[in-house]
Amino acid sequence: MYLIVGLGNPGGKYAGTKHNMGFDTIDELVDQFDIPSSGIDRKGMYGKGIIAGQKVILMKPMTYMNLSGEAVRAFVDFYKIDPEQELLVIYDDISLAPGNIRIRKKGSAGGHNGMKSIIQHLGTDKFPRIRVGVGEKPANWDLADYVMSPFSKEEREKVDEAIRDAATSVELFLQDDLDGAMNRFNKKGDAEAKAAKKAAKAAARAERAAERERQKKEAEALAAATEHGQESAVTEANLQNQQKGETGVTE
Repeated sequence: MYLIVGLGNPGGKYAGTKHNMGFDTIDELVDQFDIPSSGIDRKGMYGKGIIAGQKVILMKPMTYMNLSGEAVRAFVDFYKIDPEQELLVIYDDISLAPGNIRIRKKGSAGGHNGMKSIIQHLGTDKFPRIRVGVGEKPANWDLADYVMSPFSKEEREKVDEAIRDAATSVELFLQDDLDGAMNRFNKKGDAEAKAAKKAAKAAARAERAAERERQKKEAEALAAATEHGQESAVTEANLQNQQKGETGVTE
């Protein structure tokens, strides 16, 4: 028996927000594999079914994000799940761009409160997880406000693709091919991140070149204006001297 957990916050006002990537991936799996609902028990909404030939439980903690570990621990204990081999947790990550996912076999919470709770209640961080990118928080945003906000239309399209990738990764996990999922999707994200970094550097170089050209033109214009001003002063002085000579006025 495998336990697939998607993290999020229950309630309509949180639907579609950045913090609910785990819930959205569970919904994708439910739709793809027609997993029936078993209702709510042990602080989690869940359903049982078959994916990739394996018996699975798909579960969303109903505790709100910060207490996700309570539901996960209750299901792990009741169904005698081995966290290292039979548990997979899916959640959002602000360090990944929308459209990218990252798969790991173990690791720290990385500042994610839902994962902190799970690690605390299980007493280990040695369990597989899939992180779904939602993009970095803008500098002027509060983190809580950012992760509770919806996506733009463009971001949503990328995120929906990432959710499908995460669902495929769940299938590979259940086929005992988590390494294959990591090679496939982690490399995809690395390649996109590398391309984005390259594009950003190119844009920065272009901006610096444009700034240098602007400064050059300003300097040339200033020099021309100064030269013109000097010529005007000389012309004015010559004109005054000429006029004095014509009128015979001396000082």
